[in-house]
Amino acid sequence: MKNQYLPTSLGMYVNYLVVGMSIIILPQNMDVLAQQWQTTLGGVAVVISAVGLGRMLVSLASGILSDRFGRRLFILMGASLLLVFFGGALVCHTLTGAIILATLLGVGGASLDAGTYPALMEMFPQHQSTANVTLKAFTSIGQFTLPLIISLLVARHWWYGWSFLLCLGILIVNTLFLWRWSRFPVKSTRKDKVKVATQPVVRGNLWLDGTLFAIFGYAANGVFLLASIWLTKYGQDIVGLNDTSARALISDYSVGSLTCVFLTIWLAHRGVRDIQFLIVYTVMSFSSLLVLYLFPIPLISTLMAFIIGFSAAGGVVQIGLTIMASFFPNDKGTVTGIVTTAASVASFTVNLIAGALAANLANVMLLDVGLALVGVIAATLITMRYRYLFGTGNAQTVAPKQSET
Repeated sequence: MKNQYLPTSLGMYVNYLVVGMSIIILPQNMDVLAQQWQTTLGGVAVVISAVGLGRMLVSLASGILSDRFGRRLFILMGASLLLVFFGGALVCHTLTGAIILATLLGVGGASLDAGTYPALMEMFPQHQSTANVTLKAFTSIGQFTLPLIISLLVARHWWYGWSFLLCLGILIVNTLFLWRWSRFPVKSTRKDKVKVATQPVVRGNLWLDGTLFAIFGYAANGVFLLASIWLTKYGQDIVGLNDTSARALISDYSVGSLTCVFLTIWLAHRGVRDIQFLIVYTVMSFSSLLVLYLFPIPLISTLMAFIIGFSAAGGVVQIGLTIMASFFPNDKGTVTGIVTTAASVASFTVNLIAGALAANLANVMLLDVGLALVGVIAATLITMRYRYLFGTGNAQTVAPKQSET
């Protein structure tokens, strides 16, 4: 608690509270935004996919530039681009303008990732994994609270824009704090990398294992994105829930995500290995999505929303990155970039496919089931490769340096 960077880290966590809201603010306001932007639900899906396009375009480059120019610059840049999105979305009345704003949101998110994850690892070198997983917790808190706020706005017939203004207000105050009073560690020297040479040389095959992790990153990111974006509309149109109950599915989903974050940390400290989490969570994700698709009734949808959030959005991507680091102990940056790029491609392409299927939301859920099945297959093959390389599976893993958020 005496760490001098605690205030700065809190500011970075607050950024990810807003990032969590930004992930679902478009789908939560899908109908009214379709009218404002003079388009259809499919058009809004294209706008949502543009967020992934923005991330895909800059995710690799922003990480490299963050090493060169510092973390603070990219954190402030990312927060500023989020400000542009939340402010611009309220005054935009064209689909083209909305796509541009969504692309800037994606660029802003990638910039925040490039600055925040390395900064947290430098601020808390003895607790890197916990520091990064806590970002996931704040993201989930944002995803949990926003549907409740929007439900209140809808119930009282208030202007939808108050949800955007809330995010805008939090960001303005937080960005001013980070700009004026934040403190960051002095940039480490390249000599620190000499320590890598002391690590055990246990290497995977870059083409085989790299491809498996890329497929896993694509599938895992696509699963939780589709669920977080389309769960509310699926609840309304297929399950037959009213507006408030359908929005509550996202809150159930976020509670599941938060529960998984804390349970995973607790179990990891008691000896449960990352590779065990990986296969269990991916199977749970596939099973819960399949049940939701086959039995779209209110009680099951509520329970499955919690389990989907637990298994698909509770840190499984971070777990995958941690395992990947054990496959390539001397090339963490390279292989992390591969998975991060795959996740960004998923953010862009999966939403485009979902938009084309949006006429029947059952097909969107079936797409999510298919992605989850791909994730199970990839996780199974990764587990087989893990056992082949490490035998009993007692290899020491390290905390991931980047995430999909």
